[in-house]
Amino acid sequence: MSYQNIVLEPIRNGVYLLTINRPKVLNALNAETLSELGMAVANVGKDSSARVLLITGAGEKAFVAGADIKAMQQLNPIQARALSRQALGAFRALEVLPVPTIAVVNGFALGGGCELAMSCDWILAGENAVFGQPEVGLGIIPGFGGTQRLSRLVGRAMAMELIVTGRHVAAEQARKIGLVNHVYPAASLMEEALSMAHLIASKGPVAVRLAKEVVQRGQDLDLDNACALESQAFGLCFGTTDQGEGMVAFLEKRQPEFMNQ
Repeated sequence: MSYQNIVLEPIRNGVYLLTINRPKVLNALNAETLSELGMAVANVGKDSSARVLLITGAGEKAFVAGADIKAMQQLNPIQARALSRQALGAFRALEVLPVPTIAVVNGFALGGGCELAMSCDWILAGENAVFGQPEVGLGIIPGFGGTQRLSRLVGRAMAMELIVTGRHVAAEQARKIGLVNHVYPAASLMEEALSMAHLIASKGPVAVRLAKEVVQRGQDLDLDNACALESQAFGLCFGTTDQGEGMVAFLEKRQPEFMNQ
């Protein structure tokens, strides 16, 4: 499929790289870009060989600097709500994609960019990365999930502070508050991200997908029901070819050859 505002490319071994490709406007998100993002995520979801999806931004200045303010400026309330729901739909599709998703943040991740990054399973950041939800400075609030996902990642009090002050957070502080998993030198960020993606791709694909599903679904359940969900998925693993291959390979002291079944 041909895209105008993003680039979706298979790397190898089931690893995909999706790049928001509007560097002249710091990869700002508009309705067309959100639509293409949703289509790209759906296409990855249809590929049974997909293992990991990396998301980054074109250029060296920004992951995604935010939503396209020029495009939003004249929206009426109904149009603004429609844009919000479009973004929420695209980001939710990314969140529930069966394979792990990793945001590779190479610069500014502000507003909608921070919200996009938080929709991924975790965030890897370059030392030059900057995060924030500065919407209150525009007289609005985050509308692409920021008020909800940020508090789930860093806690209510820290999320409230960041949202109502609109202040920026540098990469290392973002790591300390739990927004970012790892910080790397900007020059080696993508190399580190690909290394992690290929490590994940080498594991049992059915197990990886079940692990993501159980972690996501279980986090909003009480502990007893969450553990019951885990137990059910654990049992399902023993009906797969990959479980047999993984355990035999371990006992034979060799690398497993998983079949995704």
